[in-house]
Amino acid sequence: MTNDFYAISIAPYSAIIIKICRAYTNSQEDFEDYYQEVCLQIWRSRNNFREQAEWSTWVYRLALNVSMTMLKKKKNNQLYFTSDFLPNELAENSPTFSDEALNQLYAAIKRLSEVDRGVILLYLEERSYKEIAEITGTNPNNIGVRVKRIKERLKKLLDGKVD
Repeated sequence: MTNDFYAISIAPYSAIIIKICRAYTNSQEDFEDYYQEVCLQIWRSRNNFREQAEWSTWVYRLALNVSMTMLKKKKNNQLYFTSDFLPNELAENSPTFSDEALNQLYAAIKRLSEVDRGVILLYLEERSYKEIAEITGTNPNNIGVRVKRIKERLKKLLDGKVD
């Protein structure tokens, strides 16, 4: 992967990649593995981008798919390749935040289903229902209902009313 490709095609979207990877991991080591794998898959798949959607939409979808795939692999105890390489930008955007409310929100988000995690992260990024549906491969009409249910579930989780 060239520095130019990273700077132009990945770095501008690193915040959402970081958020998605953080929502699917429980440790710094796993987070770094997920982030690296997402970046690698963006680079490997760059020629498959057909401009049917915006680049950002494609990156979101790829980040969600890679994260869900890696989570399933981890659940199945399969091994995957990791590297010691981590871009300097990640040191500044470490998934360990000092804001306790943010940590509680991420803990609650991690208790959602894999798909619901992706939906709420995109909603929090202020993506339209149409774009969320495109990224997650669902129907735009269902996104509004799904977001409402997710928000209700998160509220219960944060209020301690759900185990």
